[in-house]
Amino acid sequence: MAAASEARTMSAVEGGETFLGVRKSARGLVWRERLASADINRAIMISQRHGLPELLGRVIAARGIGVDETSVFLDPTLKALMPDPSTLQGMNVAVARLADAVQNRERIAIFGDYDVDGACSSALMNRFFAAHNLGSRIYIPDRLFEGYGPNPAAIEMLAKDGATLIITVDCGTTSYEPLAVAKKLGVDVLVIDHHQADAVLPEVVAVVNPNRQDDISGLGHLCAAGVVFLVLVATVRELRRRKFYDAEHSAPDLLQLLDLVALATVCDVVPLRTLNRAYVVKGLQVMKARENTGLRALFDAASLDSAPSTYHLGYILGPRINAGGRIGDAGLGSRLLSLDDPLEAAKIAETLDRLNRERKALETHMLEEAMAEADRLVDENPDMPLILVGSENWHKGVVGLVASRLTERFHRPSCVIAWAGESGAKLVEGTGSLRSVGGVDIGTAVRGAVAKGLLKKGGGHAMAAGLTVARDDVETLRAYLFDQLKSSSSRARASASLDIDGALTPSGVNAAFITLIERAGPYGQGNPQPRFVFPAHRVKFAKVVGDAHVRCSLEAGDGTRIDGIAFRAAGQPLGDLLLAANGGMPLHVAGTLKRDTWGGREKIDMMIDDAADPRAQA
Repeated sequence: MAAASEARTMSAVEGGETFLGVRKSARGLVWRERLASADINRAIMISQRHGLPELLGRVIAARGIGVDETSVFLDPTLKALMPDPSTLQGMNVAVARLADAVQNRERIAIFGDYDVDGACSSALMNRFFAAHNLGSRIYIPDRLFEGYGPNPAAIEMLAKDGATLIITVDCGTTSYEPLAVAKKLGVDVLVIDHHQADAVLPEVVAVVNPNRQDDISGLGHLCAAGVVFLVLVATVRELRRRKFYDAEHSAPDLLQLLDLVALATVCDVVPLRTLNRAYVVKGLQVMKARENTGLRALFDAASLDSAPSTYHLGYILGPRINAGGRIGDAGLGSRLLSLDDPLEAAKIAETLDRLNRERKALETHMLEEAMAEADRLVDENPDMPLILVGSENWHKGVVGLVASRLTERFHRPSCVIAWAGESGAKLVEGTGSLRSVGGVDIGTAVRGAVAKGLLKKGGGHAMAAGLTVARDDVETLRAYLFDQLKSSSSRARASASLDIDGALTPSGVNAAFITLIERAGPYGQGNPQPRFVFPAHRVKFAKVVGDAHVRCSLEAGDGTRIDGIAFRAAGQPLGDLLLAANGGMPLHVAGTLKRDTWGGREKIDMMIDDAADPRAQA
């Protein structure tokens, strides 16, 4: 293909360590070719053995895929990639207890998290029991008043309500005290989770968590919904073994639940490799049929009528489901995804759409304040390993989003805290959210702070964590986190770069080219969207649009153009450079390509990630 040849030829000209010689872009990054020179032969072999265009071979090889793995990578199936669920520690015990609950028609409570993964995991469990004509109650804690995970009061309430089995999903691994309450009350508990675990686990019937320290399944990259799906597969297998299914009881079609697993997998930003890729590929196929009443209502509320993609999951559906937990009713998301009533689903979807608009306005205001404070801190100490900011005026339901923006801007971990206290009283406690960069494990650092008594509560992953801290302990916490993260954070900043897959001109970008690139999808964490550079293209019609975005057109020497947009770039170095170049100054512009359909017409736009002035690279 012409586009493939063009991308290969223009990138091959580079040589050396940097792409187009860019050593400091608008975002302060070095541009590097994603495909290492040592892997070029592997890319050629992939193309030749599998009959693929050379560009696609380069994209696949640059993501660490071997020649023999390519077929499964391009066509990830559950049959090829799903392990025996029993390889997870605690699985067989958990499944036996679940099968008992189904057979004995027990009263079951599902305790979930308030994010998308928690909502999807809760809905998966709820729909599984409903398929067995067994009702179950979903309980999602209020983010503002209860915080993350089980709490003693909620456990007592569920026990008094008659639950004989409580299943925690996407939480519970470190909830020792609340789950001890359940044991005292004679209620069995199953924990199905994926968060980092301590050596000691809660005293419950079973903990199924691929990230518990004694688990050797190698499935620690799954989100909670991915683990829940394995539990359900194993439970159906156990019920079949017990000969439960007969003329009166038919086994549920678990494959129809993969739309929820795909949504959680994308929104929890877990690596899209091996089983996760199969979950998303097959889940998108299920979602396309729009059989889930709640998801269909959410698509309608967002005015989406095209086939779903990972972009829609991560940026359209996910934020709306999260909005309920952030600034509204935390249970709205799981309730929506469990519904079969279209009228009620439409009502909840409209509420979540409204809450998402309110959340965006709140986030914009908080981000302005947080960014100003972070700028001041980094100016004072450019080598600080972590940005820690807080305010009593911030909403704790949005701190995670703001932390993500700070990390993206400053290339280091961030912690954003919303301080609270009784009216007129001294601020006594803060709820914080942390986000990290590759190579900096904040989950372990937070668990270490808990062990040292610096936090009231805390936990999470290497890339994202949450905490509750006393106001009097925050400076000690800051010093501890600085000490724990200084080496890894420094290394991460020193190697901060933007990976490039090739160079293009607008004439090479068409529907056939996008279709070619999509063969290596779905893209997301662990399988990044291919990023291309339009070198020395003139910037035309640059302007600020919407919520501080910068839109422009890039024009090649032959007069062909492609439209692009840089999200949240206004007032930032990237946006300033694009606006300053308006009128025809040539820039190297890097970004990803997105196929869009509007009014029945297909259009390809560029999502601009970075730009560089060619004159400044000499």
